[in-house]
Amino acid sequence: MLPKDPNMLLSYINTGLRDKYEDLQDMSSSEGFDVKEVTDKLNAAGFRYDPEMKRFLK
Repeated sequence: MLPKDPNMLLSYINTGLRDKYEDLQDMSSSEGFDVKEVTDKLNAAGFRYDPEMKRFLK
């Protein structure tokens, strides 16, 4: 289950991307979450996904 708080979600996603997964799609497939849902939630909190850096940034 993903964290509800956007800052905790950001930390969870970025840590997974850094330590374990090739990219956001790989993580969503393994963890069973919807990429659009997570991206929308983090975008609403002011974060944007950078595919080259494989992380969400402010």
